[in-house]
Amino acid sequence: MLVELSVVEQRYHAVMEVLAAGASKTEVAAWYGVSRQSVHSWVRRYQQGRLAGLADRSHRPGSHPWQMPPEVESAGLELRRLHPR
Repeated sequence: MLVELSVVEQRYHAVMEVLAAGASKTEVAAWYGVSRQSVHSWVRRYQQGRLAGLADRSHRPGSHPWQMPPEVESAGLELRRLHPR
C-alpha cells in the first residue's frame, strides 16, 4: 500500500535522518531531491520550533518602505470614491 506523506512529514523524516541517524545533510538533500541549504534550514527551523517550524511559510514581506500609512491610504480611496473622474 502506498502512503502519501504531507510536506511537513517529509521534512520531519529528512530532519530525523540528519539528527537521529547521523546522515550528512548533503546525502539527505540528494535522497529527497532538494538543495543542501533547504535541509540546513529545515534542521534549524525544527530546532527552533519543533514540528510547527517545518510548515510552509509565507513569502510575503513583513513591510514595505514605500507603503502609505493606513490613514493616508483610506483618505485617498475616499477621494477616489467621491470624485471618480
